[in-house]
Amino acid sequence: MRRLKITFNAPVSLGFVLVSLAALGLSFLTGGRSNTLLFSTYHSSLLSPLTYLRFFTHVLGHGSWSHYAGNMMYILLLGPMLEEKYGSKQISTAILITAGVTGLVNYIFFPATALLGASGVVFTFILLTSFTGFHDGEIPLSFLLIAVIFIGQQVVEGIFIRDNVSNMAHIIGGITGAVIGYNVNKK
Repeated sequence: MRRLKITFNAPVSLGFVLVSLAALGLSFLTGGRSNTLLFSTYHSSLLSPLTYLRFFTHVLGHGSWSHYAGNMMYILLLGPMLEEKYGSKQISTAILITAGVTGLVNYIFFPATALLGASGVVFTFILLTSFTGFHDGEIPLSFLLIAVIFIGQQVVEGIFIRDNVSNMAHIIGGITGAVIGYNVNKK
């Protein structure tokens, strides 16, 4: 009988999940101070190097276990498939672009709002996944339906529902995933 072994099949996705778990643990240990210092982005002095670091590290921070678990389930569901199709380097780049863009947009347009969590990355992955069957000169109907339903839902929720969910991060993440998916697959 052949022995089964556990493989580290998606290093970027699994690494992201583990580093985010460490950030969540650190947040619990520090009473949330580490999230404020390192794992959320907000309008702070441009003279502080931490401001620029937080543009990227806010995707690692989460406010609670349920916030973390909700995002990581999608990362674990979609990430391995995306890494297999596009490679770890491309997925790392997608995460960094999404983090940088959402952090910068939040800093510029929402100066009174702190942003943390991986939901922008999740929506990048969702839209990027819809491009897995893309062929040059074609736009998958699944992509169009996901984009319309997703963006429509985020706009409606952003206008009518007041909660701690950043619909901006979802929309920016979705747009980022669509742009990356199109550009990578048109080659």
